[in-house]
Amino acid sequence: MDKIQQELLSQVADLHEVPEGAYNIRANGVSAGRRSTEHIEIITKEDKPGIDVRIAPFTQNESVHIPVLLTQTGLNELVYNDFYIGEGSDITIVAGCGIHNDGNERSEHSGVHTFYIGKNARVRYVEKHYGEGEGTGERVMNPQTVAYLDEGAVCRMETTQIRGVDSTKRTTRVEGKAGSELIIVEKLLTHGKQHAESRMEVVMNGENAKAQITSRSVAQDESVQVFYPSMEGNAACFGHVQCDSIIMDRARVRSIPEISANCLDAQLIHEAAIGKIAGDQILKLMTLGLTEEEAEQEILNGFLK
Repeated sequence: MDKIQQELLSQVADLHEVPEGAYNIRANGVSAGRRSTEHIEIITKEDKPGIDVRIAPFTQNESVHIPVLLTQTGLNELVYNDFYIGEGSDITIVAGCGIHNDGNERSEHSGVHTFYIGKNARVRYVEKHYGEGEGTGERVMNPQTVAYLDEGAVCRMETTQIRGVDSTKRTTRVEGKAGSELIIVEKLLTHGKQHAESRMEVVMNGENAKAQITSRSVAQDESVQVFYPSMEGNAACFGHVQCDSIIMDRARVRSIPEISANCLDAQLIHEAAIGKIAGDQILKLMTLGLTEEEAEQEILNGFLK
């Protein structure tokens, strides 16, 4: 792996958290590096932009990194990545996207990731988005995630977007069979006049399926956030939706959770809370020697940890 590839990976993935493995690097709309392994095969799609990632059954303690970097102003791309995770596997997938826009034109990356998770397989999916640049052009990311969990499959999704992205529309849909388990942890911070919208739809179709959605966000300045988490139980299952937001300055936040039970034994819970930072929290930290700004930042860091 050359120096440029190393820099791309380090910008959008925490390599120290996962073992080395397969990777596919995309930079400014073209492939910038790829490696398959004995148990993980990465193949270029023939009918549209994107890749197929095929993970052999019972693959253990391996990882796939698929970072994307846009530094070309005015570039808009849409890619389709499909993941086929074999039965009994236990893997980590890291998908990060960074946009550096120093120009005056809009730069946008949209990705559609579809996961087919086999019976009793376990997947940890980490997605991190970041934007920066001195230009006036917008930095836009619109990720779509679709996952199908077979019997006994476990999927943990960790999505993070902290600063720098002017507009994002995130769409997530997951269907789970009997005994499957889904955990979604979403973290978001917006500032300036940024706009973020997150739609999640989770459908549990099998007995003893479980799902947990946890969303934590901070809205600063004049930014706008909208959340639409939805959970449906069609069998004896358990689901919990929790959305917590801190609102600051002149920001606006809407949280619209929905739960739908179509079975007598479906147990579904939703919670939503929006509020400002408590003054006594800031005061307590200031008595320890922090300035008001430092105290505020400590609280936000802890909230989004």
